[in-house]
Amino acid sequence: MKRSEHCLPILLALLLIFTACGRNANLPDEPYAPVAYRLYPAPEGAYVGDVMPFVTEDGTLEIYYLYDTDHNGQGYHPIYLYSTDDLVGYQDRGMVLNYGQMTDPDPAIGTGCVMRDRDGFYHLFYTGHNDTGNGGMGKECVMHAASADRKTWAKDEEPLFFAPEGYSRDDFRDPEVFWVEEDACYWLLIAARNNTLGGVVAKYRSPDLKNWEFCGPLYAPQAQYMLECPDLFRVGDTWYLCYSWDCVTYYAIGESMDGPFTAPEDNILDGKGLTEGNGFVFYAAKTAVLNENTYLCGWIGRAGLSADSGFYQWAGNVMNHQLVQHEDKTLGVCAPAPYADYFTIEKPFHAKKEEGKVKIKGSSITLSAEKGNYALADLGMRAPTMLLECDVTLAENGLAGFAFGGSENGAAWTALCLDAGRGLLHYEGYELTELATYEPMAVTRFDFGESASYHVKLVCENEIVVLYVNEQKALSSRISHSIDGAHIGVFADGCSAVFSNIRIMIPAV
Repeated sequence: MKRSEHCLPILLALLLIFTACGRNANLPDEPYAPVAYRLYPAPEGAYVGDVMPFVTEDGTLEIYYLYDTDHNGQGYHPIYLYSTDDLVGYQDRGMVLNYGQMTDPDPAIGTGCVMRDRDGFYHLFYTGHNDTGNGGMGKECVMHAASADRKTWAKDEEPLFFAPEGYSRDDFRDPEVFWVEEDACYWLLIAARNNTLGGVVAKYRSPDLKNWEFCGPLYAPQAQYMLECPDLFRVGDTWYLCYSWDCVTYYAIGESMDGPFTAPEDNILDGKGLTEGNGFVFYAAKTAVLNENTYLCGWIGRAGLSADSGFYQWAGNVMNHQLVQHEDKTLGVCAPAPYADYFTIEKPFHAKKEEGKVKIKGSSITLSAEKGNYALADLGMRAPTMLLECDVTLAENGLAGFAFGGSENGAAWTALCLDAGRGLLHYEGYELTELATYEPMAVTRFDFGESASYHVKLVCENEIVVLYVNEQKALSSRISHSIDGAHIGVFADGCSAVFSNIRIMIPAV
């Protein structure tokens, strides 16, 4: 073979590579392998239920939680513990407190709190639940355990108290206890059901954590059956009360810790089912202040019977959002600040046109589609854990967002949507061609207002994908269609959209 003939195949190969790069072809797919959960932990073979966050004197966030499995017996939901310094790596500390016997008030444990008293001792207040009704006293009661080191806990043998007269004896749970300097005593807030008002947050006072005075409802919106997992906290000079029901975490605003509390028109910060009670997206959230940032700590439910349906069952993985206070005193959420120090390696991408009118220029992609059609650009295989940040400019009443698919395991593309026409963020596993056919399942309202540009962060770890928009809202999802080698793309459906300043970051380890 002549030298020129020997070089010809190499020259042709190089020409093909350069031509592909000139067309913004994707980089070759890397082998896909799931990662250990560092942002959203869950115990092996089990799930994280309601959480009880506690920040130690040395600045460690401890997340106590109800341990749930698919094979609970007569006794269930012992309390387990994770600890973290930065929300990007958790130590599994194992079981903290076990449930009791069937003859005890707590063969099942419900949510509560961990707190430190003024003398430096630690207390775990929790819900005892026994379906036998405790001899007519009621199924639920407030229980207590104490510890000098948070490692060994000693239970009180008897409950502190059951529901007062005029309240359901079977719905009385989730005590939250803290010292109130202005009142020179401890407060205990609890989810209760008043026979007239319905679900309320009830208040107790105590000078010593032993003798409790009932003070009546602190908040009674007459809206939900129960207001589970109440949490009272302050940001600046404004007080907030979080509570959960209908598979949703809500909040209300007060001028003082005594209230009155008023729910803003949109008092949901993450997702919910389009119809009430059809899936736990982000639930049972309580706050913790770590390094001067306030975090809303809860959990994302585990997937239901149908993957990517947006229907999530009770208990799943830890989920934390950072709270943002807006000028009008309403709250928003954004990605936790420590994520910026975790996602430190920029991952190059080479976008290519997949469908419709697509213009690619550096880190900016312009898409345009007529009604009934969509435009799609492929950014390459989605990394197992990554943060994608960009600005989205969306036409009035437009529909655009992120798509997942284009792999050997799933060629069809599904859509995570910014839907200005409906005023929603949503995802439910529908293919791009089906968006106009079906109603969304997992949604959160979003006020697109008069602005046409939105700053977006997309945090992914394995199948968990969290969309943050404008430090206002999050939509947490489980997207099985985004893993196992699936590509990530951007799309516009029946409108024009620009995705600019696109940057993909991955962790160094």
